[in-house]
Amino acid sequence: MPAFNVLTLNAHMGFNLLKRRFVLPELREAIRSVSADVVFLQEVLGEHARHARKRLDWPEGPQYEFLADTLWPQFAYGRNAVYPHGHHGNALLSKFPIVRHENRDISIHGSEERGLLHCVLALPGTGVEVHTICVHLGLLESHRRQQLSLLCDIVAAEVPDDAPLVVAGDFNDWRRRGHPLLARCGLQEVFMQHRGALARTFPARWPLLPVDRIYARNVRGIEPRVLSARPWSHLSDHAPLLARIEW
Repeated sequence: MPAFNVLTLNAHMGFNLLKRRFVLPELREAIRSVSADVVFLQEVLGEHARHARKRLDWPEGPQYEFLADTLWPQFAYGRNAVYPHGHHGNALLSKFPIVRHENRDISIHGSEERGLLHCVLALPGTGVEVHTICVHLGLLESHRRQQLSLLCDIVAAEVPDDAPLVVAGDFNDWRRRGHPLLARCGLQEVFMQHRGALARTFPARWPLLPVDRIYARNVRGIEPRVLSARPWSHLSDHAPLLARIEW
């Protein structure tokens, strides 16, 4: 089976740490430079009429299409948060065909909108389908517990027991309380397996908190890296994670 690289990144709506500078073009070049086959994105804008009116360098289409460019011919978007001037959510960019996808609203009433984007990828020439779930969880621990329970329910109901599965994104679980819950549904975190500790990714310039993760089942992640040096440290409030997935 062919190995492939995955990258997960909170895109911060295309702005740097304090949202003072629009960095989406630089972010696209940085993503292109790491040879990722599958890119998990959180907080990516589908539309923002106010920014589009004010900025001459604003892309004509959705941010995820701008980031996909010509390298990732397949992409899927899950709209999570909707407001009068636009919306944002999770997205997946893929060099492999996306045969189906579904976005799940896991928002807790009265809190920020959150979602799980479940995509199924076909690896050409193998007959193998790889399941991916792009994750963005809430800020409150009680909400995250409910959302992780929903995630495990989706895995149990919709992902075959023997299917390759990669779950990645922004878990906001800086206290590490949710990590054991995912182990119970068969998910192994890549950095924990290789380094014995979760990767610190937030804030990007001085990573202290382990909020971003890459989990796998029926495949293994190797060569995990935190991309915390320049240019990444100045392109978002989160440092991205990169890993190679193999059988």
